[in-house]
Amino acid sequence: MTAAQSARTGYLRMPEGHQLAYVDTGGSGRPVLALHGAYGRGRVFLGLAERLGPDYRVIAVDQRGHGRSDHPADYGREGFLRDAASVIEQLGLAPAVVLGHSLGGINAYQLAARRPELVSAAVVVDIGAEISVPQDTEILGLPRHFPTLAALLAAIGQAVRLGVVEHFTESAAEDEHGWHFLWDAEEVDQVKRNVRGAWWDDWAGGAQPVLLVRGGDSPLISPQHGAEMVRRRPGAELVTVEGAGHDLYLSHGDQFAALVRTFLDRLPRRADR
Repeated sequence: MTAAQSARTGYLRMPEGHQLAYVDTGGSGRPVLALHGAYGRGRVFLGLAERLGPDYRVIAVDQRGHGRSDHPADYGREGFLRDAASVIEQLGLAPAVVLGHSLGGINAYQLAARRPELVSAAVVVDIGAEISVPQDTEILGLPRHFPTLAALLAAIGQAVRLGVVEHFTESAAEDEHGWHFLWDAEEVDQVKRNVRGAWWDDWAGGAQPVLLVRGGDSPLISPQHGAEMVRRRPGAELVTVEGAGHDLYLSHGDQFAALVRTFLDRLPRRADR
């Protein structure tokens, strides 16, 4: 049975009252909490889980406002970090490896700095310590529903400026009104407004091992910015996937998984293993 076939969907109630959905590949391997980027959902990491299993157990969360999770009113930085901390605590994963792409990447390194007892190491995928992403005006202009799946796919394909379409289409769903996305574009716009800024204190504030992976063709982290991030944080290493863009975990899945596995295999064994 593959990781995708064995992945169990569960729900956790957060202290604030909302629910988060997650998929858990199970098994006795070292736990890796995977946090997706804006517009994504946990299931986008099942390909990575397939490549890492059975040595690693991937628990991939639908973060607030995404996937099958609830849509609370708060999309600030602290809310995302409270959610990730609660997932680790409720599932008994501490200290966990936290792997995050884009939005999930900043959540990973901020959690490592602010709740170090919960995080043993982090993998940060194509997000920097200074973030100035533009507004997704094309996505904000899309209708709420589409008559067919083909129409939805065509529309998002034209609207996406950064990344690959597959990152978005895992969140496509059908209801009585037609095809739609599980995320709300205006809510995601709030999320992205709240990640803009300089987060050097959080990036440099943790002592755990960190793997920083950037796409060679991605505009979000320049080579100079990546080098500065490594300089400011002892124990961090930078790897560039040449020819890859922002969603390199999908476009270069085999190469990305190999990098992650090499990093994870070098980590000290957990005391409870």
